[in-house]
Amino acid sequence: MYNPNDIAIPNGNYFALPFTPEEAALVLLSVPWDVTTSYRPGAAKGPEAILEASPQLDLYDFDNPGGWRKGIGTLEIDPSIRSTSRKLREEAEKVIIHLEAGGAPEEEYAARKLARINQASRQLNESIYKESLRHLQAGKRVGVVGGDHSVPFGLIRAVAEQEEEIGILQIDAHADLRKAYEGFEHSHASIMYNALEQIGGVRRLTAVALRDLSEEEVPRIADDRRITPFFNHKLAENRFAGVTWGEQCRRIIETLPAKVYVSFDIDGLTPENCPHTGTPVPGGITFDEAVYLLASIPRSGRQIVGFDLCEVVPGGESEWDANVGARVLYKLCNLILL
Repeated sequence: MYNPNDIAIPNGNYFALPFTPEEAALVLLSVPWDVTTSYRPGAAKGPEAILEASPQLDLYDFDNPGGWRKGIGTLEIDPSIRSTSRKLREEAEKVIIHLEAGGAPEEEYAARKLARINQASRQLNESIYKESLRHLQAGKRVGVVGGDHSVPFGLIRAVAEQEEEIGILQIDAHADLRKAYEGFEHSHASIMYNALEQIGGVRRLTAVALRDLSEEEVPRIADDRRITPFFNHKLAENRFAGVTWGEQCRRIIETLPAKVYVSFDIDGLTPENCPHTGTPVPGGITFDEAVYLLASIPRSGRQIVGFDLCEVVPGGESEWDANVGARVLYKLCNLILL
């Protein structure tokens, strides 16, 4: 008999919970993939690191006491994803070196490698889409644990089809609105571009904590009425001027429709929470501010219908990144189970 107050015994499930995916109301899909990472790799190790750190969490959640009893199931990690990611990451690094040396993506050397990577990325997206849709059609919720921020495309697509109309709440240091960044059609820097361009059910994108943007992304944000940015410097200015975080969260949530998908890139947090993430940026929102923002979604009467957590990178001997990631993941789980 499972006792939530006993010492947690690792069993291959997130938080060492006893549920199979068939028994659970929420299914977690791990995607150890970081092929297109443009700065520091390692996000492919994120799911396993979070999985290993998660059993030491205590299960009481103040926003949803006993929420875990509805069932949080863990799908077994597909080892072929990890091995393919490792192999293609080497190919991607060669492309990046070629481009940084002044080469063009159209040149045969890079074009062959880009074609292989783009095809594999499409196949990964399709696999995640089909697996997610299978569980959604069975009446479950689904969350993706990445991996770099390219991996939730299939889940966003599946959730948007099931719900017909969703808004995305993106917590991120980066806009991720680049088109085929570095020639990679499904780059971690292109996830929101792809979601807006290819998934018709995505009607709104509200992006919070943005602070590292390319020049081409700024007019895209200004010209697309679906996008509402909450830039990090404006959030800070408001805070310095006396606007409470509660009021800022109210303004953020007001931009979203009734059904909300949360896309959480860990680098949206302040760097002390994710020191080893792939593309760290000074600034960001604190862990407590993120929890308050997330909890504001159901408090407003809106519903979280899917989520992803990406870009957690374990840091050598330190489990800090994984511990923070596990706590963000558990909060997302409890809020989607309300």
